[in-house]
This record gives sequence, C-alpha cells and structure tokens, in this order.
Amino acid sequence: MTADSVPAGGDPRRLLADARDLARRVRLAQQVTWLPLLVLALVTFGAIPVYRFSQPVLSDCQAMADGQVCKAWYQAAQFYWWTALVLAYVVIAGGYLRVARARGLGTRVLPYVLTGVALVVLSAAVSAMWSILDHPYYPDPPPSSVQLLFRLLDPTGAIGLALLVLAWLERRVELLLFALGYLAVVLVPIDLGWGTGWGPNWAFAPQLTINGGLLLLGGIGFALAQRLRRPQ
Repeated sequence: MTADSVPAGGDPRRLLADARDLARRVRLAQQVTWLPLLVLALVTFGAIPVYRFSQPVLSDCQAMADGQVCKAWYQAAQFYWWTALVLAYVVIAGGYLRVARARGLGTRVLPYVLTGVALVVLSAAVSAMWSILDHPYYPDPPPSSVQLLFRLLDPTGAIGLALLVLAWLERRVELLLFALGYLAVVLVPIDLGWGTGWGPNWAFAPQLTINGGLLLLGGIGFALAQRLRRPQ
C-alpha cells in the first residue's frame, strides 16, 4: 500500500480528515475477511463424510410405540470438529500474519483466533457436561430454548459467534450482517426437505451443506469485493 502525503496547510480539519482517511486505508489493508470464511467452509464440508462414514455410539435404548429411541453420540464427528476448528484458526492466524508482513502492517486477528479457540473449548465442555448430566430430558426431546442454546454453542454456532468478534475487530458492517444471517440459519435450521429417508448417517448433510455453502459464498463475495476495492 502506498500513500502520498499532501500538506494540510495547518488546517486542523484537514489534518483530522487526512488522519481519518489514513486510518481507514490501513484498516482496509488489514482485512483478509475472505480467508476465515473459506477455511471454515472447508471445515464444515469436511464434516459431512465424517458423519457419513462413522457410526454413532448408542446407549440407553428404550422401546417406544413406533420403535425405539437411543442416546447417540457421534464420537468421531465431535473429535473432528474440535481438531479441525483449532487447526483452522491456526491457519487463519498464519494467513493474516503473512498478509500483514507482506503489506508492512499490523494485524488484529489474535483476539478473533483466541475467541474462536475458546468457543471450541466451551463447545466441548458443554457437550461433556450434557453427557455427564445424562440427558435430563431423555427420552423426551429438550425444550425449544435448550435446543436453541445447544445450536448456538455447537461447532457451527461457535463459528458464527467468532465471526461477530471478527466483524467488530475489522469494523465491518457487511461482515456483521453476514454473521447474523449465518447465525439465523444455524439457529433456525432449514433443510428444504432434503435428507428425508436418507438414514441417520446422512441426517446432518443437508444443514451442513447449507452452512458450508453460505460460508463459501460469503468468502467468495468478500474476496471479490476486496479485489474491486484494491487501488489499480
């Protein structure tokens, strides 16, 4: 990034305007918003084959009028999410630092990365606590408020919460709106009727495809916007 200095002639308003313009240009140059969105999209899509080709751990099966209901823990999928998300935040941090060095600027990515990792730990802790509490509502489904909380704190919800922090760090309204839209999709799942009759191993595929697709389109959109904004 280059900047040409123009004498402000001692005018305080001109000096303030120049300072604000420089701060804005530095902030724009620090943004690599497309990177976390694309990396997290890959992580989300990667969860689909993990669910498909792994088997849940079933326990406490109880007979019901139309069959039986069991507690299911997708052990492989949970370990995949925790490991993949931590590695994703390492990759994102490395990408931001590399861009910052190339442009001779600092970066604000560390709070975002630390928040993302903390949310992964919190998600794991909530899952463990839920298991220890032995599913207190079982065999009935949890209340809607509890289901909403679990969606917010599961790995896909944690991605959206961390994006809110990134939007604040980058002072980017577009990313804030995107993160809120993403969280709305996560909290109010839509599957468009996909997956009916596909079996339990495909049950997660429709929502993960939608979540991952949203992140992928967001990453592409922000990358194109940054390219168009770049000075020629």
